[in-house]
Amino acid sequence: MPGVERLDGIEGLEGVGSAYAAARDGIDSMLRDRGLRQTSPELTTESLLRGAQASAELAGSASTLSEVKEGRGDDIAQGALRVSVELLGLAPVFSRSPAQALARLHSLAAGGDVSDDERGRPRDAEAATRMRESLGLLGSGRPALMTAALLHADLVCGAPFVGGNGIVARAAERLVLVSSGVDAKALTVPEAGHLALRPAYESNLRAYASGGSPGLRAWLLYAAEAYAAGAEASPLRDR
Repeated sequence: MPGVERLDGIEGLEGVGSAYAAARDGIDSMLRDRGLRQTSPELTTESLLRGAQASAELAGSASTLSEVKEGRGDDIAQGALRVSVELLGLAPVFSRSPAQALARLHSLAAGGDVSDDERGRPRDAEAATRMRESLGLLGSGRPALMTAALLHADLVCGAPFVGGNGIVARAAERLVLVSSGVDAKALTVPEAGHLALRPAYESNLRAYASGGSPGLRAWLLYAAEAYAAGAEASPLRDR
């Protein structure tokens, strides 16, 4: 898993800069063109519910979108649903104190097999240090989409918490997009993009964890594609 200090110059990796410029242009175009029609809180809620179901499925849930919407999902889906309910309210906390926001996300995401003492707390001192390093990705001056992708992968691979790390990481990715203004109303569904590309998602996370530049480049190129797929999954596309 690459340390934060080894990420200098990643924008210059072959194809990465252009991939993220294209992904951002596509998101901006979709939000602008579709947003010319009035959006509503219901569309944001729908996007977050779709994201919750997709994130839960990536974490091993078998619950359907209908079940999640009705609150009937399994334990994993229930955790993802709790995260979705509070996600936008955590955006100001994330901007001010990202570690506090991650702790709350884990408290929400953790299933019944996680004890109260373990909720919202890194597994140990080493995990706490690794999480602080991951959060050092914020404020780097990189494009927000790239920062979101890097934070997502770093949290999944670093696994700072007991259980629920994938759901926390994907929620943190959303918070970067919201708080940066890339997708302030949370209308794209990046979790659905990852689910649609699940084999590539999982293989490129393994590549990122390997720590080398080829794996890092592969993850970044994959994530740009996933963000485009997440824009296609927006409820705005249904209008």
